[in-house]
Amino acid sequence: MKRSLESPIKEDLNNKIVFLTGPRQTGKTTLSKMLFKSYEYYNHDLAEHRVALAEKSWDRKKDLIIFDELHKKKNWKTWIKGIYDTEGARPRLLVTGSAKLDVSKKMGDSLAGRFFQFRLHPFDLKELKGTQKAEEIFNRLINVSGFPEPFLKGKETFYRRWKKSHLDIILRQDLLDLENVRNIQSIETLIEILRYRVGSPVSYNSLSNDLEKSPKTIKRWLTILENLYIVFKVTPYHKNIARSLLKEPKYFFYDTGHVLGDKGAKLENLVAASLLKELDFLEDTLGQDASLHYLRNKDGREIDFLILINNKPSHLIEVKWADNQPSPHFKHFSKFFKRVKMDQLVKELKKEKTYPNGLEIRKVVPWLETLNLANE
Repeated sequence: MKRSLESPIKEDLNNKIVFLTGPRQTGKTTLSKMLFKSYEYYNHDLAEHRVALAEKSWDRKKDLIIFDELHKKKNWKTWIKGIYDTEGARPRLLVTGSAKLDVSKKMGDSLAGRFFQFRLHPFDLKELKGTQKAEEIFNRLINVSGFPEPFLKGKETFYRRWKKSHLDIILRQDLLDLENVRNIQSIETLIEILRYRVGSPVSYNSLSNDLEKSPKTIKRWLTILENLYIVFKVTPYHKNIARSLLKEPKYFFYDTGHVLGDKGAKLENLVAASLLKELDFLEDTLGQDASLHYLRNKDGREIDFLILINNKPSHLIEVKWADNQPSPHFKHFSKFFKRVKMDQLVKELKKEKTYPNGLEIRKVVPWLETLNLANE
């Protein structure tokens, strides 16, 4: 299956080092090996590959050299910079990793101007459009996630076994490789708590009390979970709005199957992951500044998502499972924005609607299939 990042990555490899990151088992290695028929692959986790990396003894007649998990190598940025500066972009150089490549604060020389970065997300409705019936795709995404292996299997029993192994590898291998964290059990408890709080603002002080750790420690652990692509943070938006807005962030999972709660929470996580994937695509391929936020004040008025493109609000999005009446909160928050698009996305909707103020009530599945947030 061709991934949406394949063409832009191939184009950029002709002139730059390409960094490809994303959650573990999203298909980074598979995609990398599909780019060119002639390649060599090196995984820093393998001892024999580390020897080859130390010697720099790969076949330079190949079209592509793939370095997987290279961020675990000491001073890896200085190392890859030296190769690029002395040998150029031939053979093409692709660096992949299951953690954000800026997790370490001491990486040596800057790679500015020498690389482009891409983030590979799990499957979503847009990327899978036309491969199966849309409703079947949606049900699999909700029940077994968009990670390629469990999605293609399509069986919840397989997914539950896969999910446990997947998280164990991240926490007991990737986490220990990158961070000096001893209390893995507490981090597992933190993840379990977050599974029940998807779609709700998260208080660091509340988590601190639950886990009997300082708020500073909780924030550090959450940053680690972000860097390992387990969760992503959606922050509240404040500019030009009354200070009565709440400041706590929300946390969502890259693996939509992690969510514990009602159908609405699972749907909100699915939409959040789809929006983040599209925004990352705009940043990585078009160079646009794109960010995902939410709105909520102390009176309980809330809009699930606010999208900024090039620092300008572009979309207000509310997510409902089965509510065909427009949220009254659009009227309250829309007065703070001009020319912002308003969409209420509903899973079970008999009839789509539009209103004079521009608000549209749309079925969530076809909307996500044709998702386009580009700044036109």
